[in-house]
Amino acid sequence: MAAQQNNEEIRDSLGEKAELDYDEKTKAGELAVKVICLGDSAVGKSKLLERFLVDGYKPQQLSTYALTLYRHRMTISDESVLVDFWDTAGQERFQSMHASYYHQGHACILVFDATRKITYKNLTTWYKELRHHRPSIPCFCAVNKIDVNEEVTQRSFNFPAKYDIPIYYVSAANGTNVVKLFTDAVEAAIRYKKNPSDFNDIILEELERT
Repeated sequence: MAAQQNNEEIRDSLGEKAELDYDEKTKAGELAVKVICLGDSAVGKSKLLERFLVDGYKPQQLSTYALTLYRHRMTISDESVLVDFWDTAGQERFQSMHASYYHQGHACILVFDATRKITYKNLTTWYKELRHHRPSIPCFCAVNKIDVNEEVTQRSFNFPAKYDIPIYYVSAANGTNVVKLFTDAVEAAIRYKKNPSDFNDIILEELERT
C-alpha cells in the first residue's frame, strides 16, 4: 500500500478521465503526457505497468473488460510530469481499438509474448492501426516473459528493424528492463509533446495561436 501511495498511482476508467486535455498543462501547471500500450491479449501489458508503478507482480489478475489508465507522477530533468499510461484491459481481443484510445497519444509501447509466436506476428497489424491514428509518435517494442524463454534475448527480430523501433527484452515477473522501458518511453513522449510532428498536432497548435 505504501508503494502505491508513494508512486501516486490512480486507476480510473476511460470515461471518467476523458476530459483531460493532454495538449495542455494540468491545473497544477504540470506537463501531461499520454503513453499507450498495444499488443495481443495476455502478452503482459498490465503486468508490466504494475511492475513499473508498484514493483509488485501479481500472478493472477481478472480482466476488467474496460479501458484502464494508470496515472503516475514522475520527475524528468527536474520537471514534474503527469503521465497517463493507457492499457487496453481486454479490448484488444477485438483486434482493433477505438480512435479515442490513440487520440493525443505521445508515445506507444508495443508488447509481444516471447512464448507465443503469433503475438509477434500480430505486431504489424497493431502498428498499422497506430500509424493510421498517430503517424509520427515514438514507438517502442517490448519482448515480455524473457524469464520463461531466455533464448529469445539472443534473437534479432525483423519487425523492429524494419520500422526502426528500439527493442527491449523485459520481464514483468522479475522486473528485467521494465524501468528502462517505461522511463525511455516517457522521456520520448515529453520530447514529442514539446516538438510534435503529427499533422493533427501541428494544426491544433496553429489554431491555438490564432
